[in-house]
Amino acid sequence: MNGSTVTEFVFLDFSGSRTAQLFLLTLVITCYTTVLVGNLLIIVTVQSEPKLFQSPMYFFLANLSLLDISMGSVAAPKLATELVNKGGTISFAGCMAQIMTCHFFGGGEMFLLSVMAYDRYMAICHPLRYATIMNRQCCFRLIIFCWTGGFIHGSFNAVVLSQQPYCGPNVLDHFFCDIPQVMKLSCSETYIVEILMLISDGVVTLPCFLSLLVSYVIILATLCGHFGKGGIKALSTCGSHLMVVGLYYGPIGFVYFKPASGNQVDKMAAVFYMVVTPALNPLIYTLRNKEVKGAMGKLKNKANLSISCCLNRSRSLELPFPAK
Repeated sequence: MNGSTVTEFVFLDFSGSRTAQLFLLTLVITCYTTVLVGNLLIIVTVQSEPKLFQSPMYFFLANLSLLDISMGSVAAPKLATELVNKGGTISFAGCMAQIMTCHFFGGGEMFLLSVMAYDRYMAICHPLRYATIMNRQCCFRLIIFCWTGGFIHGSFNAVVLSQQPYCGPNVLDHFFCDIPQVMKLSCSETYIVEILMLISDGVVTLPCFLSLLVSYVIILATLCGHFGKGGIKALSTCGSHLMVVGLYYGPIGFVYFKPASGNQVDKMAAVFYMVVTPALNPLIYTLRNKEVKGAMGKLKNKANLSISCCLNRSRSLELPFPAK
């Protein structure tokens, strides 16, 4: 802990009436339930449908759902507990672990969104070479790169912050440990740490955002004048992806690319990208994608058939009462 005397951090409760806090608690529980159920359903659907599982786009979508479950699980349960108890605490080690996992899954999702944009670029702009380039081995390598890049990013941030001394106060005006709020509690000069954090975030965020921007500029330029059936389908798929990108990068940019104020707006923005966005992603992809909806319908029919078979089998095994 490098000379730190702080062994735990205290989270401040959300200000406002108890009614507003209960509304937020209901929102968090609803969104987290949607995160778990919706994203698990997408993963199971992709795994159970060979046509989807063999498609790079849906293979990446299943991994995005796994990252959304992980990201939502970092803060949502803790936030719900804090809203019930009107505040909470976390140990120093737990705080560093929360920072690590948050930026691990967040960085991994940034890399994955860029990979998904590259996949759409290859499918739309180079359709004849698409199957050869985006083969199974290439997809697995890209996924390993996303998870490894996120892990390195999260570990670096946690290690750098853990080396700072924290002598008090230990109150965080937030609902989870995040870099700007924790850095303000350090009792030493943080200029070098701020530079390192800026480099770390810039190395991940800037290339990912630029790759997304370039990919979709080229895609939209390619689709101009090709609005047939295939063009409309491709544009719809890209539209879903762009909605997810906007919902993810918008709140993150608002929180991290301005001075940390610790006000309620910052907290609500953090709630949005930590809890609400992972819940919206499965809704966006399922409501706008006929293939996913069709595969879910097949999965539902298989489940109903399995239940019916089990019920019929149990009835056939029932023995009649002996006649007297």
